[in-house]
Amino acid sequence: METRLGARVAVAGAGAIGSAVALALARAGRDVTVFDPRPLGDNASGVAAGMLAPVAEAVFDPASTSHLDLLRRARDLWPAFAAPLGITLLRSGLRVEGDAAWLEAVATRFEAVGAPVRRQGGALTSDEDWRLEARPSLAAMHDAALALGVRFEARAFEVGDLAAFEAVVLATGAARLPGLAPELAALTPIKGQILRADRGPATGPVIRGEGAYVCPGRNPAIGATMEVGRNDLTIDPVATEGLRRAAIRLRPELAEATMTTQVGVRATTVDGLPLVGWSATPGVMLAVGARRNGWLLAPLVAALVAAYLTGNDPGPDAAHFDARRFSKA
Repeated sequence: METRLGARVAVAGAGAIGSAVALALARAGRDVTVFDPRPLGDNASGVAAGMLAPVAEAVFDPASTSHLDLLRRARDLWPAFAAPLGITLLRSGLRVEGDAAWLEAVATRFEAVGAPVRRQGGALTSDEDWRLEARPSLAAMHDAALALGVRFEARAFEVGDLAAFEAVVLATGAARLPGLAPELAALTPIKGQILRADRGPATGPVIRGEGAYVCPGRNPAIGATMEVGRNDLTIDPVATEGLRRAAIRLRPELAEATMTTQVGVRATTVDGLPLVGWSATPGVMLAVGARRNGWLLAPLVAALVAAYLTGNDPGPDAAHFDARRFSKA
């Protein structure tokens, strides 16, 4: 299904993927309205540490082990996407620290996925992973979308809204939106809790250890739990205590830090890749289920959605994300 120039298109969800989709469609001449009931940044994308980290995901997340090349291609779209928005990409890379036996096991994982790694001062390092500041980046995307005429409605998209639009793109993370797309049944929610410290490393690479990572910044991010099957936003100090202890092992000065907890809920498929493409429901397109890689995949998913809606070739990566691949099976 191709939408005509000037066609009214709804985007449900204003996280990293929904915002990138809205920008791509507005630039392609569509009349875009974004629906999201929560304030800007009050979602999983705003809570996230802003990782653009194909190597770390392939090495540390079994669901992404076989997707390194695809994740690298997604990362490589970011410079062109970020430049006109004024989004700064932080390219300080990755540093892995821990005891010798664990580091050897991690080095073996690097080799298994085909990612080069250096040994420096008792640590493993890579320059391939980047990051960004999540909330300022969401704000930049929002402002750019407004400048292109995109409208924002502070409510959830509902089935009854379909009649007012030629198409709707569901970029709602773990939200189910009953009755809109049967393919959403393939998604599993994952609750993620992340700590923010009032001190710690302000710059430099992301530091990963056994049980946690420390992402430098004004308020360093320590993450993150992966609580599969949970979609609540309740802060659980018991679940985050392991993160706190692991972070202190990495950087002892964090023992004196005051830490606050933020919670987001993401969604995943069994193969770790999102659903992107037309639903069996006419006029409904999916762009959901990016697991931990919503930021990393946002420009790629937005380009695929724009290609589908403008009648252009989405390219070879589209098959990996086929929105109906589980219902076909």
